[in-house]
Amino acid sequence: MRVIVLFLAVATVGCGSSAPPATASTATPTASASASASAALPDRVDGPAAHELVKNGAQLVDVRSPDEFAEKHIDGAINVPIDAVTSHDFGGKDKPLVLYCRAGHRSQQAADALRAGGYTRVYLLGPMSAWGN
Repeated sequence: MRVIVLFLAVATVGCGSSAPPATASTATPTASASASASAALPDRVDGPAAHELVKNGAQLVDVRSPDEFAEKHIDGAINVPIDAVTSHDFGGKDKPLVLYCRAGHRSQQAADALRAGGYTRVYLLGPMSAWGN
């Protein structure tokens, strides 16, 4: 019995190490991409991909404070501060969301919290500056 368990442990480790390392992608999500793909991490998007997602119905979400939002924000964004993001009603857990903040840290935390809460289409723009013009 110990031999079988040891064999299974070695086989599992061996199989895991033969896979190529995962790489982060900034490619534009496609319509055929599965919503359940990459369940652990939010999809990172660049400015052009974020523009396309919003153009196709994604909600642009600024997770900074109301004061920061009032000072400057991306047109069309809604303000849902990071401490309220998990209790906010975005209109369904399959609604596509594009998150941003000042530097990218809060939007990453918000994306992680939303994913943990069952949201399936969370896209991380990161810093507001990534939006571009």
